[in-house]
Amino acid sequence: MMSGAGKSGNPARSGRAAASSGAAKPAGGPPARPAATGLGAGHIAVLAGLLVLGALVGLAGSLVQGGLFPGGLLLALLGAAGAFLGGARVTGTRGGAVAPAVGWAVAVILLTASRPEGDFLFGAGTGSYLFLLGGMAVAVMCATLGLSQQPPGPAARLGK
Repeated sequence: MMSGAGKSGNPARSGRAAASSGAAKPAGGPPARPAATGLGAGHIAVLAGLLVLGALVGLAGSLVQGGLFPGGLLLALLGAAGAFLGGARVTGTRGGAVAPAVGWAVAVILLTASRPEGDFLFGAGTGSYLFLLGGMAVAVMCATLGLSQQPPGPAARLGK
């Protein structure tokens, strides 16, 4: 009699080999990632790129929202939401949404400050305040709700 193979003699059919190997992938989803033990150089480079992308989106959004008021404001906020959610999806972490949000916030705050010559990019209007507050709200929503996938695990129900 074979040991460890179950009644069928095939270790793949016994269920024990598939469950203990940890190689099960979720059905229809992306392959399971191993748990991250720390930030690698590649991950830091991606986050730095997302930080710069967020700053560029903030700069472009500040120009668009003032030039084309009703549609430009919506376009600027959608662009910011795309950068935040895209960062979360690319990295698979909430930090991927936070990095472009930080870049966006730094760029927008620096653009609101007036210069000694009296120049500034944002006017004191409703659109500017909606862009500032709306962008912050979008950043918080994308950072907290950005990842809605189930954690990796076997496709079968537990207890079977």
